[in-house]
Amino acid sequence: MLSLKVSGMTCGGCINAVTRAIQAQDPQATVQADLPSQMVNLETSLSAAQVSQIITEAGFPVIQ
Repeated sequence: MLSLKVSGMTCGGCINAVTRAIQAQDPQATVQADLPSQMVNLETSLSAAQVSQIITEAGFPVIQ
């Protein structure tokens, strides 16, 4: 399980955008996001660096 703090998510549409971006690279990935804490929890075969880049490119900066 990979957990990342992601900035800028404000609604379900944001969660869907992050989920679609990850699943475009890893269709088997499971993505769970919590808006109040801005945390995204994933099960994926991608590396943390790959996931961070994908989420950032989708418009949601990952906070280190």
